Amino acid sequence: MKNFALFGVAGYIAPRHLKAIKETGNQLIAAYDRSDSVGILDQYFPDTRFFTELEVFDRHCSKLKNTEQQIDITSVCTPNYLHDSHIRYGLRLGADVICEKPLVLKPWNIDGLKAMEESTGHHIYTILQLRLHPAIQALKKQVEEGPADKIYDIDLVYITSRGYWYYASWKGNEQKSGGIATNIGIHLYDMLTYIFGEVEQNTVHVKSHDRVAGYLGLKRARVRYFLSINAAHLPQEVREAGQRTYRSIMVGDQLIEFSKGFTDLHTESYRQILEGHGFGIEEARCSINIVHDINNATPVGLVGDYHPLAKCPLTPHPFERMQDQ
Repeated sequence: MKNFALFGVAGYIAPRHLKAIKETGNQLIAAYDRSDSVGILDQYFPDTRFFTELEVFDRHCSKLKNTEQQIDITSVCTPNYLHDSHIRYGLRLGADVICEKPLVLKPWNIDGLKAMEESTGHHIYTILQLRLHPAIQALKKQVEEGPADKIYDIDLVYITSRGYWYYASWKGNEQKSGGIATNIGIHLYDMLTYIFGEVEQNTVHVKSHDRVAGYLGLKRARVRYFLSINAAHLPQEVREAGQRTYRSIMVGDQLIEFSKGFTDLHTESYRQILEGHGFGIEEARCSINIVHDINNATPVGLVGDYHPLAKCPLTPHPFERMQDQ
């Protein structure tokens, strides 16, 4: 049984980590969040010590060194821009670290963490759960066993609707979140390069507050993608069904269905990490480079091989609409 501490326990993704810690037979010793809306702890670890001040959390965890409750692993579920700092804290505490994606926002931060990992002797792991999805594993096997010179044509659409709250939160601040490509796309870019190889071309056609569309030329694939948080972009049948999320990957004329089980893979990710098979720093590097390049690219517009949904009319930023009212 391992002793865990968790950063960001009030966040959106934290319940999946709490569930994973519980289901792998470990215990949560301490948790931290600036928000005190953490009643979900009662469902998993009601005896966990909880702190809203980082300094007090630090003091508590530090005092546990060389006791039966010494922290073995820290889990990081905080806003993206804080990941680097909280990973470093875990290493300084003398623990391994499991960090929600993105591991960091800047590619050069990877090298700094790698040096610190080597100097402390502890390990950093990230959650790349799509690599463990049965449908994705089957696609990877299909590509590996197929013709070695085949280049696949792929259309990727991921629309996950977000309300006005998104723009008032850290997620709507590109400096803190990394923007749409990072928030909702980084695990998809990782999955694509995991299967189809390294990036040879990265073109952004359209990028705004609610979408990003572009083209990725990979070693074994030509990828047109469209990512959006705007419910207006959902297919009509999806909206009529009352659903707010739509995922589609077309590989040629083959639809890859990976919606089922998409949110249930954190426990398997933890299990792999605890068995010594987790995804480390280098596995995260490629997707972080991709989103960094997207975020710093100048969109070329509707030229070349762009995704058809890139033609969706641009809409004003919600805050601009509210100011006009």
